[in-house]
Amino acid sequence: MGFLEDIQGQIVALDTAPLIYFIEQHPVFHPVVRPLFQALAARQFTAVTSTLTLMETLVQPLRTNQNDLANRYHDILLHAENLTSYDLSPLIATEAARIRAEFHFRTPDAIQLATAVHAKAAYFVTNDHALKRFTDLQTITLKELVANSQ
Repeated sequence: MGFLEDIQGQIVALDTAPLIYFIEQHPVFHPVVRPLFQALAARQFTAVTSTLTLMETLVQPLRTNQNDLANRYHDILLHAENLTSYDLSPLIATEAARIRAEFHFRTPDAIQLATAVHAKAAYFVTNDHALKRFTDLQTITLKELVANSQ
């Protein structure tokens, strides 16, 4: 069974990279993230992320005065149906500290994973292979999806 079939009806947490690769049509990763976001739009699963994703996606567009792109990220992350962006709450911060202490991940990664745990996600989609060491949920990398699609 493929990944898109596996996530049907599930909560899927998204790291920042999948969103950037989709919106900016990354030549290698867009072919595997496009079906993911099409399935999200079709309400086949629910997605969650941290508002940290908003911050991370806005940096480059703001740095290069691409206001339309910055506005697009803002609208998607704060207003898209079937995608919830969680603020950094005391509960998420505490879980992020535990994850960071136990796994030695960078703070942004720990926040993303803690958000996924808080939202009761079954899957975490990223392109950071190191995050697969976190076993509280199933971590899928975009590189794996590319390899499986060939």
